Amino acid sequence: MRAPSSFRPVMASVPILAAWLAAHSAVPSAQAPTLSTPAAPSPAVAATSLDFEAREKFLASARIIKEKPAPKGTTNTRRLTLSDGSLTHDASVQTIDEAKAVFQGTQGTELNFKDSWRFNVAAYRIDRLLAIGMIPATVERDFNGKPGSFTWWVDDVLMDEQERYRQKRVVPDTNDWNQQMWITRLFDQLIANVDRNLGNLLIDKAYNIWMIDHSRAFRLNKDLRSPGNLSRVDRVLLDRLRQVSRESLSAAAGKYLTDGEVDALLNRRDRIVAHFEQGGAPLLFDRRAR
Repeated sequence: MRAPSSFRPVMASVPILAAWLAAHSAVPSAQAPTLSTPAAPSPAVAATSLDFEAREKFLASARIIKEKPAPKGTTNTRRLTLSDGSLTHDASVQTIDEAKAVFQGTQGTELNFKDSWRFNVAAYRIDRLLAIGMIPATVERDFNGKPGSFTWWVDDVLMDEQERYRQKRVVPDTNDWNQQMWITRLFDQLIANVDRNLGNLLIDKAYNIWMIDHSRAFRLNKDLRSPGNLSRVDRVLLDRLRQVSRESLSAAAGKYLTDGEVDALLNRRDRIVAHFEQGGAPLLFDRRAR
């Protein structure tokens, strides 16, 4: 689900972002009244109660009952409706798997270009390895005779960041928003994501950010593409980054990455950890549970 690239406003420095947000008052959403006799839960409500593992199982095995193009994107992303008999829910599906020696894109010329569904699965599994929880459940599954990535259609989406930015919509909690953005920036540096844009950051009704569409990540650069985007880090995430080994990374995502891609990621991880260790306690924070 790729939108026109406009990531720079999202990746603006934290002081600029904070200043912009501070100039607007937050508008918290109203809470629905409690009913004395609750209605039976709808499939959507049941879906939100599933944990990541249950969502993976559903994506891998539920029957496809409907198909249509996704509303955004340039990689022939499909929106499927799945059902296992007791739950019906949508999934985003990509089967793209392209490689080019030279690619001319909006950001210039790229060598050893790849655009692959495999990276969607790898990004999700690394998100799980690091206990970030900001990428919706994603599994490998065949579709129309091709392997691809099936990604849980995010529930209760309010808008994407592109829409929020155009509408000048103010977030309810500036500090929480900044912390989520810092994690997003760190993750993109870790996986060398060259295609983050405002359209692939989804915002749900609780103002949780969801990162989607990582098919153009895991480049071979060992240096960080934009080290200036490393602002602050959740202390638990930093500890988990320290603990990642070649063995744990390969176990989590090695099926979807080459040895060179694993090596490059570990090198970038070392640089990220060194950056925050040098910065010390002032760069650490404790994020809220999602």
